[in-house]
Amino acid sequence: MLEIILKLVAVAAAFAVLPLIVGQVEHKAMAHMQGRLGPMYAGGFHGWAQLIADGVKFAQKEDVIPRAADRRVFKLAPAVALVPYLLVLLVIPVGPDGQVALDLGIGVFFALAVMGVGVIGAIMAGWASANKYSLLGGMRVAAQLMSYELPMVFAASSVAMAAGTLSLGGIVEEWRWWWLPWQAVGAVVFFVAGLAELRRPPFDMPIADSEIIFGPYTEYGGLRFALFILAEYAGIVVLCALTTVLFLGGWKGPFLDAELGWLWTLLKVFALSFVVIWLRVSYPRLREDQLQKLAWVWLVPLSLAQLALTGVLRVALA
Repeated sequence: MLEIILKLVAVAAAFAVLPLIVGQVEHKAMAHMQGRLGPMYAGGFHGWAQLIADGVKFAQKEDVIPRAADRRVFKLAPAVALVPYLLVLLVIPVGPDGQVALDLGIGVFFALAVMGVGVIGAIMAGWASANKYSLLGGMRVAAQLMSYELPMVFAASSVAMAAGTLSLGGIVEEWRWWWLPWQAVGAVVFFVAGLAELRRPPFDMPIADSEIIFGPYTEYGGLRFALFILAEYAGIVVLCALTTVLFLGGWKGPFLDAELGWLWTLLKVFALSFVVIWLRVSYPRLREDQLQKLAWVWLVPLSLAQLALTGVLRVALA
């Protein structure tokens, strides 16, 4: 019982701290890459208090609910968007020998299914806000979910087929360095599809501020809006952790896997998180037709080709 409690506390601490670290890094990276001076001044040295300033700002804002909104769904949506990422962290292994809160035999499908639930929070927010721009943003979220969930599942299935197990810990145990070129296409497809599901730039058409104000979050303010932002950063951590476990060997590093496995996992997660931020700073937003074309014309065929290649090699090597 004590071990279970300690694991749950560790997962809750990671869920509370890691997204905030990613958010702080994004502030600083964007400030350097785009010459944004504001985030470099709060608190003095290198703008260390920017995240605290944002939290105080959100806490001070008034919580307003539109008169015509579905109040129950409107209030529930931020929690639906945030909590699924906490559940996914329960099944992600950070090291060998049971360093995971819950080792599920179907960990891959559990993680992907629960991540899909998080998207429903944005759809609920758009539907319940009684605002045509919010509703349009919610429908765009639904369209992206349907488009990018398929290649994401195919890419993850390729790794599961290669490892011969659906357990995330089992996949890491079976992973070998030569999987990097073998599963490279699947890794890129999985990562790009995950970014699209998180509505991160350049896949942020559902919250295109130049067209639909802020999409499904238009009517939200204060702490409810902050929960949606926190869900985005938590989603980045979860996506990067899953990519690390499935395609980059998880806790396996150049040396001391057993002793420093958790450190290798965190280093890979933060490296991928920086790539997410880099893509946001570097690329303009895709149009809706470009976004759908990328999914159906490129990612779905590539993920199917990766799945077929894995199946052929598995039979040949058996």
